[in-house]
Order: sequence, then C-alpha cells, then structure tokens
Amino acid sequence: MEWFHITPVAGLAAVGLASYLYHYVKKQDSGTEKMREIADAIKEGAKAYLKRQNSTLAIFVVVMAVLLGVFYTISSKRFEYGASITIAYVFGSVCTTLAAYIGMMAAVEANVRTANSARKGLEKAFPIAFYGGAVMGLFVVGLALLGISVLFYVYRFILGWSEVDASNVVLGFSFGASALALFAKAGGGIYTKTADISADLVGKVELGIPEDDPRNPAVIADNVGDNVGDVAGMGADLVDSYIASIVAAMIIGSELGESILTALPLAIAAMGLFASLMGVLVVRQSIRRNPGAALNRGSFSTWIIFAFLLLAISYFSGLEGNRWLGIFLPTAAGLIAGVVIGITSDYFTSIDRMPAQKVAQASTTGAAINILTGFSYGIISIVPPVIGICIATLASWYLAELFGISPYYGIAISAVGMLATVGMTISADAYGPVSDNAKGIAEQSGLGEEVIEIADRLDAAGNTTKAITKGFAIGAAALTVLALFAAYAHLTDITSLDLMKPSVVVGVFLGGMMPPLLSALLILAVGRNAERMVEEVRRQFREIPGLMEGKAKPDYAKCVDIATRGAIRELMLPCLLAIIVPVLTMILLGKEALAGFLAGSIVTGIIFALFMANSGGLWDNAKKYIEAGAYGGKGSEAHKAAVTGDTVGDPFKDTAGPSLNTMITVMSLVAEVFAPLILMLVP
Repeated sequence: MEWFHITPVAGLAAVGLASYLYHYVKKQDSGTEKMREIADAIKEGAKAYLKRQNSTLAIFVVVMAVLLGVFYTISSKRFEYGASITIAYVFGSVCTTLAAYIGMMAAVEANVRTANSARKGLEKAFPIAFYGGAVMGLFVVGLALLGISVLFYVYRFILGWSEVDASNVVLGFSFGASALALFAKAGGGIYTKTADISADLVGKVELGIPEDDPRNPAVIADNVGDNVGDVAGMGADLVDSYIASIVAAMIIGSELGESILTALPLAIAAMGLFASLMGVLVVRQSIRRNPGAALNRGSFSTWIIFAFLLLAISYFSGLEGNRWLGIFLPTAAGLIAGVVIGITSDYFTSIDRMPAQKVAQASTTGAAINILTGFSYGIISIVPPVIGICIATLASWYLAELFGISPYYGIAISAVGMLATVGMTISADAYGPVSDNAKGIAEQSGLGEEVIEIADRLDAAGNTTKAITKGFAIGAAALTVLALFAAYAHLTDITSLDLMKPSVVVGVFLGGMMPPLLSALLILAVGRNAERMVEEVRRQFREIPGLMEGKAKPDYAKCVDIATRGAIRELMLPCLLAIIVPVLTMILLGKEALAGFLAGSIVTGIIFALFMANSGGLWDNAKKYIEAGAYGGKGSEAHKAAVTGDTVGDPFKDTAGPSLNTMITVMSLVAEVFAPLILMLVP
C-alpha cells in the first residue's frame, strides 16, 4: 500500500497550484470602470444562482443522508457503518459544491482581466484566460483526490476497517459528488440555454443586433449562464465520472482481496494529476499566435507524460511476474479511447472541418435543411466513439485476463486511465467560457474592433475545446458506468443476464427509456423558461424609452431572476427521476432486472449524449462560419437559418447531452449504493 501515499501529495500539489493561479489572476488589472461594472453584474448573478441552488439542494442532501444512514445501519446491523456512509455522502456533496464554486469564481475574475489584457495583445490575454480555467481543472480534481484518499486512509489505516468496508465508505463519497453534479449540470444547463436562446431570438433574429450588445436585457444572464453551466456544471460533471471510476476500481480490487489492486486506482489517478500539472505549464510556454494549437499541445503533452508515468507505476507496482501488464495495457486502452473520442468531436464540430461547413452551406436553403443536415452528421458522429469504446472494453477485458488480472478490474482500470488526465481536460474546457465572457465584456464596454477580434480568436479556440471536452466526458462516462456495472455485478453475485426472463427484458426497456425521457424533460424546461425570458426582453424593448437607441439601460436583473427561478424549479423532476426509478425497479423487479435497467440506460444514454453534444457543437460552429463572412455573412438569410439551427442545438449540447452522462453515472451509483438493501430484500 506504499503507492497510496502518492495520492494526497498529488491532490495537495494540484490545490496548491490552483491557489497560486487564482491569486495570479486576481492581481491582474480589471480594466475600466465600465468593464468592472459589467463583470460585477456577472459575478453577482452567478453567486446568486449558486446560493439559491445550494440552499435548495441542501434539503435533498439532508434527506438522502438520513435515508442512507438508516439503510446501511439496517443492512449491516452496525450503526457506525451507516453513520460513516452518511458522513462520506455529505463530504462528497460538500466537496463538489465547494470545488464548483471556487472554480466558477476564478472564471468570473478571469473574464474581465482577459478582456483588459486583450488590449495589449493575444499573448497577454491568453495566459489569464487559461489560468482562470486551470483553477477549476486543478482545484476540483485535487480536492476530489484528496477527499477519496483522506476517507480511505482514515477508515482503512486509522480505524482499521477492512478494505471492502473502507472502499464502500468511499462509495458514499462518490454518490454524494455525483448526485450534486447531476443537479449542478442540469440546473446550470437550463439556466445558460434559457438566457442564450432568449438573447439570440430577440437580439439577433428579431432586432438584428450583435450577440453581446449591452442593449439586450438578456445579455448579462447569458454571461452568467456561461459560468454556472459551462464552468461549474461541466466541472462537476467530469469530476463525478472521475471519482466514480476510481471508486469502482477500488471496490472491485477490494473484493478480489489484493491490497495493491485497491490502492492502484488512486496511484494511477495521482500520476494523471501530476501529468496534468505539467500539461498546464506546457500550455503557458506554447502560446505563439494560435491559442488552439497551444491548448492541443498541452493536452497531447499531458497524455504522453501520463503514458510514461503509467508505465513506471505499473512496472514497479509489486505485482508478481508480468501481471503488471494486465494493469498497464487496459489503462492505456482507456487513455487511447479518450484521445480517439476527443479527435472525433474535434472533427465533427470544428469550424474549419467539412461537417460544419456542409451545415453552413445547407443554411442557404433554409433552417429546415440546416437542421436536417446537422442532425444527420450528429448521428454519424457517434460511430467512431462507440467503436472506440467497444474496442477499449474488449481490449481491457481480454488483456487483463491474459496477464492474470480480473477482467472486471481491467474494465474499471481502463475507465481510470481515460479520466486520469481530467485535470488538464477541465482546464481547457473552463478556458472556453472565460474567453467567451471576455469577448462579451469587450463588446459591451466598447473596447474597439481590434480588441474584440483578439477576444474572438480566444473564443474560437474555446468553442473547439468545449466540444472536445463534452465528447471526452461522455466517452469517459461510458467506461465509468461499465466499471460501475461490473462492481454492481460483483456486489450482487450476478454472473450473467438471462434475456429470456421477462423481468430482465422489462428492466432493459425501462433503462433504455430513461435517457430520452430526461432529454425531453430538460429541453422542455429550457423551452418553457426561454418563453418567459423572451417575453420579458420584448417587453423591455417595447416599454423602456430609448433602449433600442442605446439611451436607456435595460433591467438585466429581471432576466437573471427569471433564469435562476426557472432553472431551480425545472431541474428537480428529471434529477429525482434518475434516483427514484432505479430504486423502484430494484424493489419491484429484483436485482437482475436492475442490472438489465443499467444495461439499457448505458446504451441509449451514450448514443443520445454523443449525438446531442456533437450536433449542437456542429450547429454552433456552422453559424460562426457564416458570421465569419461565408454565404453572405451576418444578417443574410443563411445566417438567420444558421441561428435557428444553433438555437435548436443549444439545449442539445449544453443542457440535455452533457447531463445524460451524469445521469447514467448517478443511476449506476444508486444501484451500487443500494446493493446491500437488494441483497437483504432479494437473496
């Protein structure tokens, strides 16, 4: 278990560097009084949303903590065991909430400073935008790794519990992190797309004013949404899969009775975090005139460094003979699958690739053809990632088995390999909304075309990284839930599923139903909330004298309030369904039906998530391609059609799609957390 001690060191190093970068960003000049005024409005809106969300979710956390304590006390007949699961669950919820809050605050501090630094050139602005995102990436992952390692250390080494019991306590931590991540991603997604769609429909389509025009009452809400959805929400989403993959591998390792297999997932995650720290430094040294190239160099450097560290830790793990290859090769398979998924997302969503340009061309014949073309390419885009996930699954299973490692463990450690470098992935992702907000602040503050052009170049690179991250997050969730599925099978002694059993078939159908149902509920929620905001924006333009002429100031706070209230109200039903339906399936149909349920949800969840994330990014960049001057540019009929397509794609890529991977992770964790109850009710 000596490898275990690397983990808290990596976590502390990441939190330490994140703290340094946060103070570095804060020291930079925040610009003119007008810029600070806009930035303060964004900051206050984001804080108000998170405060209301967290106060609402605190009730859910308390209720669920009590239920977990009661269930585990009854099933284990040990009060201290139930109490420990409760503590771990609350700890996981608090860690996710804290990390998302700090990361988001770093982003809102960085956006105005990025805009101000853009006045001095691209090379001055880029580091601030990236460091603002890196605070989120490093802090959230460092805190997660610290949380897991501290809990495991306390229960395994200080209290002397068995590895199985200590790993199950950490499972409570994972469930707390994932449940809060689902609420954060769904709520943030509803918020951001409510504001984005409303600002676009009234501003761009009806009035023909620019995207971030300060006359538009929805523009501050849109800027706030970038932070609560794309920073806090996406960070919580990725770290949810990260924690779940580590915990699934630890549980399987502890069930196998080999201490080194319990500790290795933590050690491998630590190596990935060290690689991410070095990747962040590579990005800083790589900036020339192309932000996208610098981010790509950072990502590829991180993957290469991690591969060497992985080889070293596998070889020196202490496993006898060549069994270390049963760790290294499956983990490397997961890493390669993640790279393939990222490259695929880049191809299908990037502004300079064929699919986006084809969708832009289709816009010349109207919105219907734009939507049909984007829809079709979105479906095609699922093929390479699904094949990559299939190959990684088969490779990790058979390679682990070949070298004397449990194939279930091979699947689990493959997921850890894909997610080990998530610190760098989140850093590049959070850079996107920081640069997007910087562009908005530059435009609203009237900094001039040259500054806006620099901010635009930063933003364009951010759009691509956001698309890659979404694809990566979905692929990572696929392997993570497969690992969780394997852990559930271990805990419930299920060795095979009989599809001739009606209860299993019903479970598969119910599970397959859940992702499309959740997608529909989230998109309907965005539509309902957007209707309210669109009417408010129209009312202000109609009733505030001089607003269109720029002589009066809009009521930004009203739109922020509509987005906040609507998001909190609308997120509850879909998120609660993801927790309640698996429990009902378990109670009414049994443990094998729940296994079928998980299998069905994994298949449709991954397909829907990939399709919606990629098609949404595709429609967005097709619009940007036209705005850059193609097919008549801004204001043309092609542009109006592309804006409509982008409006359809917004809730696809930023609300429903990314929420699905969190949902299937949460449902798998619900099955695993309640596995003791399953065994008690259905022997």
